[in-house]
Amino acid sequence: MWQAVFGDLRPGCPSSEAEIARAEEELGFALPDSYRSFCRDCGAGIAGGLIRIATPLPFEAADLVTRGGLIAHSVGSAAQALAANPAFADRPFRFDVAGDDPSVLDRAFFFGETLDGAFLFWDVRGTGEYDIWVMGADLESVRFGAESLDELFRTLQGPRAGAILGPEAEPLPSRFEGIEEAVLARAGAPANPDAP
Repeated sequence: MWQAVFGDLRPGCPSSEAEIARAEEELGFALPDSYRSFCRDCGAGIAGGLIRIATPLPFEAADLVTRGGLIAHSVGSAAQALAANPAFADRPFRFDVAGDDPSVLDRAFFFGETLDGAFLFWDVRGTGEYDIWVMGADLESVRFGAESLDELFRTLQGPRAGAILGPEAEPLPSRFEGIEEAVLARAGAPANPDAP
């Protein structure tokens, strides 16, 4: 499937079934099928020269559980700081959610980020594939992305990229550049101290 999504696919460090199972156990929900196949076939890396998807790996720099928690903490802290900033007293901070259903943020699990500061998250309600949303770098705009990871990348390679990533966004190239295990190992401590 991913060869059809990325014309130029250079896989990175893949996730094993054991790593995927560990992430599901720690998170308490099943990971979507499109994401699971991405983890096995593409692995760690940069999609379209812009998007880094966290995958279950024994390296903190790329691990889904570690990165997801870090992004959620960062977004929460930034939202609190903006809400408390007296400069915005005349305009209280609120997320501008496409479709005007802010409850999607209550079910958010962050799993990716763009190099220019946006964040990708799943609405983890239901089972199977989860809707994918994109929180803009402004930490206010929240746009619907797609119903699966492969659909998201196909859409971002076309004219609707701006509707998801923001009006200035250009379609992304059909490219995935993997990050090898040796590079991830040099980036920092293991995500799971019991990992080999």
